[in-house]
Amino acid sequence: MRRLRPLPILILSLAIAFGAPVFAQEAALGANVDSLINYAKTRNPEYAAMQAEAEASGERVTPAGALPDPKFRTELRDITRFGEQNATLSPSRVGSTRYLLMQDIPWFGKRDLKREIAALEADGAKGRALGTWADVAGRIKVNFAQLYYVHRNEQLTREILDLMTRLEKVAQVRYSGGLAAQQDVIRAQVEQTNIRNELIALETEQHHLHARLNALLARPNNAPLQVPAQLRKLPAPVTLDYATLEERVRTRNPQLFADESKIKAAEKSRDLTYKNRYPDFTLGVSPIQYQSAIKEWELMVELNIPLQQSSRRAQERESESMLNAARSRKESTTNQVSAELAEALSGIEAARRTENLLANSLLPQAELTFKAALAGYETGKVDFATLLDAQRQIRQARQNQLKAQVDAQMRLAEIERLLGEDL
Repeated sequence: MRRLRPLPILILSLAIAFGAPVFAQEAALGANVDSLINYAKTRNPEYAAMQAEAEASGERVTPAGALPDPKFRTELRDITRFGEQNATLSPSRVGSTRYLLMQDIPWFGKRDLKREIAALEADGAKGRALGTWADVAGRIKVNFAQLYYVHRNEQLTREILDLMTRLEKVAQVRYSGGLAAQQDVIRAQVEQTNIRNELIALETEQHHLHARLNALLARPNNAPLQVPAQLRKLPAPVTLDYATLEERVRTRNPQLFADESKIKAAEKSRDLTYKNRYPDFTLGVSPIQYQSAIKEWELMVELNIPLQQSSRRAQERESESMLNAARSRKESTTNQVSAELAEALSGIEAARRTENLLANSLLPQAELTFKAALAGYETGKVDFATLLDAQRQIRQARQNQLKAQVDAQMRLAEIERLLGEDL
């Protein structure tokens, strides 16, 4: 055999070593919601776009407060020297050459206001980026919980299908012995057909949820995801106090943060509008050249005259209205966020209580009812319809328990979206 060269082996080893974490991360995707969120934070295009816009807004701060570029002008005077020569463009041969360097200077304080407005707009862009990520993370959490529900519901449905297969055999045995009608066997077969139909719908829904999650992760729609292993642990009820969470929402909600930045920017814009009552200046210095020597110097001051009072008053009223609009928008957002928080807290508490009721009361009762109905059917004391009804009750109780768990997770995701951070 030909001996392998050491350099290709080294390159292959390095590739495997550096690629192993990536492969491991890809392979672990979907088992829990944290793996999905960590993967999406560096790859979701919607969040990346908002981050880029926030960075672009931050770069506007320095230019906003800078002086405008100076202007330079050159004038060639008397290019024919009173008709004594042909026209020329040489500065040393014309009558005189005037050089003018001008600099526009805004009224005192305008540059600072423009810089502050740009900084506040950059803060608003950061708030919108954080809000976008909170929304993306919330959608990942919701879709993961729904995928968990669909997968567990599929498992439960397959268990019920196996149970119905066994019940069909019991009905066939009783029918063969003349202890039951053929209709019992047919009912069991119809029930199995309905369950298989439900499995098709669950598989389709699972495919849709995979596609949604992969879209949020910027992966191909058919990229594989692991089976959801478990849901996140719910926070203790003491941490879900409305007053405490409302205060956190008011200070940390990304949308409220962006709205507050808009209010401050609108206040600065109003101040800048009132500053426009005062003129801006243009300063200039002008050396004048005769032949080959500079023999004169001129200084220039230029200012605009703010005579269009009706136009300026309209702009001032506009700035006041924009400020009022920003304040009203924040108040509306605050009311909406508070209402959504109260609804989510109420929903998570209801889901918790529903799950406890189902797990500790209804589900044990349904299991006992099914066992009694099965024993009664085998001895001929109850009919097959009663047995099917008992089976449906236990299945409905398990589905409702699973639904309550998932509903609590979705409410938790909504609370964390409002907070802009995990609890």
